[in-house]
Amino acid sequence: MFLRLFFDLTKSGIVVFVLVTGAAGYAMSHPFQTSWDLGHILATFAALYFLSAGSFALNQAQESLIDAQMPRTAKRPIPSGKVSRTQAWILGFGFVAIGAMAAILVNQTVFWLGVGTVILYNLPYTLWWKKHWAFGAVPGAIPGATPVLIGYAANQPMILMPEPIYLFLLMFLWQMPHFWSLAIRFKDDYEKGGIPVLPTRVGTERTLYHMALYMFAYVATAVAAPYFTSARWAYAILVLPLSAVVVWQFWKYFRSVYGGEPKTRWLPFFLWTNLSILIFLAAPVMDRWIQHAVNMAQVEAALGNERVGEER
Repeated sequence: MFLRLFFDLTKSGIVVFVLVTGAAGYAMSHPFQTSWDLGHILATFAALYFLSAGSFALNQAQESLIDAQMPRTAKRPIPSGKVSRTQAWILGFGFVAIGAMAAILVNQTVFWLGVGTVILYNLPYTLWWKKHWAFGAVPGAIPGATPVLIGYAANQPMILMPEPIYLFLLMFLWQMPHFWSLAIRFKDDYEKGGIPVLPTRVGTERTLYHMALYMFAYVATAVAAPYFTSARWAYAILVLPLSAVVVWQFWKYFRSVYGGEPKTRWLPFFLWTNLSILIFLAAPVMDRWIQHAVNMAQVEAALGNERVGEER
């Protein structure tokens, strides 16, 4: 019971996603010539975990009154009366403090990215953008995209380079079709909670056109991977076919809405987009390390041939 409340309060499912995307950034930036440092890895993931879990606990304390008005969120720990707002505030601030201390052990870039993400999510997004702006999900996608940067910055503090920019763009662009498909599905809930998400302001049909813009930009970014980072076999085998699948799933979802069945086709598109972001982030990591293994094998073979030649 206690663990279930804790996991619900800290949105453990999203926290796991944060850790996975952070791991992709970490593996992408890890230098080949450097051994894996367990302490460094643990500090990085402690920072990601405690900052994100603490931020979500604070968010639930901030939005408990709104959550109570929405059927989808009314059973969360605070509106259901199982956890008090004070307890959520204490847990949230405590976890953020622990996460900040772990982040500073990694490096200053990770610290400022992590703390900045919490501030951006819990202040302008939660208090203003989400409550007053139909397009609040767009700037709100910035803190949602930073975990992969935090993971990358753990090894390479210089993040204004093609690889981290590519990873950030993928995470940023993915969130609009992801969130707006949820907003269409739970449009009535958001109306009851007074949250001006795009479907409640401009309608479902117009929301789909906005989704299409970001969805095609997202897929185009994934397809453009060779211009940013390593792209070889994993890119050809995974990214290209999955990009076509995502476009096809969106087209079927788009047609279902105009056919009057938006609640039956949203889930396949939602699940495929979620799978796609994991694959799109993993593919360049796989290509990078596979190519490194191939290069090392070639070097070993060349050295072996030289030794054989010398012995002769």
